[in-house]
This record gives sequence, C-alpha cells and structure tokens, in this order.
Amino acid sequence: MRIPRIFSQQALACVSQIELDEGASRHLVKVLRLGAGHPITLFDGLGGEYSAELLTAGKRAQVGVGAFREDNRQSPLALTLAIGISRGDRFDWVIQKATELGVAAIQPLFSERCEVKLSGERLQKKLGHWRQIAISACEQCERNLLPKIAEPVKLPHYLQISVQQGAPQTKLVLHHRTELDLRRWEADNGKPDSALLMVGPEGGLSQAEIDLALGHGFMPLRLGPRVMRTETAPIAALSVLQFQWGDL
Repeated sequence: MRIPRIFSQQALACVSQIELDEGASRHLVKVLRLGAGHPITLFDGLGGEYSAELLTAGKRAQVGVGAFREDNRQSPLALTLAIGISRGDRFDWVIQKATELGVAAIQPLFSERCEVKLSGERLQKKLGHWRQIAISACEQCERNLLPKIAEPVKLPHYLQISVQQGAPQTKLVLHHRTELDLRRWEADNGKPDSALLMVGPEGGLSQAEIDLALGHGFMPLRLGPRVMRTETAPIAALSVLQFQWGDL
C-alpha cells in the first residue's frame, strides 16, 4: 500500500509528535483503516517532508514525526495561472489539475464575462475551499510546497498590480484568434524561467480585455485551430508550457 501523505497546519520543524485534525484523522483511520504503527508522510507547506508513524488511531490521531527529507518536486518553471472564475465545479477542477501540473500560484479573476459573484464571507469561504482543494492535490501528487491561491480581483486591477509587483519573465494570454503559437514564440524569445498565463472564463476574455492585456506586455497565445472549454484550455496550456519549459 502506498504510504499516505498528510498536510499539517502545524510547522513540523523541531517537533517529535503532533495531533492531527479530525479530517486527517478520519481519512487515515476510517477511510484507509490504518492502525497504530503504520508509516505516513507529513508536510507543512514550508518545504520538504517528514517520515512519520501513526501512534494512536482515534478521533484525533497522534503521530510521531521522524526524519526530514528535502524534496519539493517543484518545476524549474515558475508558473502563475491567472484565470476567470467559472461556474459550478469547473473552477475546482482547474485548481486541482493546475496544482498537479506544478503551478506556483493561481490568481482568480473577475472578468467581463464572469458570471460568478463573490464578496464578504462567501468569498472567504470559497477561497478556503479552493485552498483545501490545492492541499488535497499536493497530498496526492507529492508536492511539498503549496501553490499560492490569491484572493480574487478584477482583471484590470490585476494587470496594474502585476506590473507594480514585477511580472514574470513571460506573459501570455490565450487568444484563439491569433496566429502566434508557442513554437514561434520560443524561437523569437528563448526559454524563460517564469511565466504568467491568463485565461478567460466561459465565453473567454472580451476583445477589450485582450487588448488591455496586450497593452500591459502580454503576448497572445493560440492552442491550435479548435476552441477549448474554460476547464480544458488552461490545463492544455499548462501542460504544453511544462513540456516546453518545465519538467514534463
């Protein structure tokens, strides 16, 4: 049986034993049916992971923390995905798969064609939900550094702050009506160490939003002749970027 990986909200350096929360305890004891003495792996999102052992199998399991392993499995390409929020569980799916594909950060966007309205307590609840999806994906795919999921902002505001904060080396916006593809782009610009990919929600980005992105230094990127759905396009694009410039 594969050794289970569990994320800990508690920093694990310099501790010999921790108590897991009820969710993690239930997963190990009730779902996986593990008993005392079973090996597990712990990580706290600060880098690296720890060998560990289940000491007690109860409602809040006790775990002994063992040796540290400095292995984060991060892509050499620092990828940021800025994406319009989509309806239903499509956005959850994108966060899960983007995490598995090694993105360093995800920036949810409110764009012109975004039909999702979030504010106040509901926004914070949704943000916590997205971050938990990323944690679960890291547990599964063996990443030890969590991707940063930022609070949603309006697209024009994000373009402004991305310039102020220092944008990644390469900025791309998906645009199925352009003639530029990744092979032509790389031939002209070389291989980057960091990249920002912007994708729209259902219906895509408006022409005004694409023009605004281009005015902020983005390059248009086309993924072949077919128009992809909002949950397909970012995963296809991230896969291509990781294959070309990352570690796939």
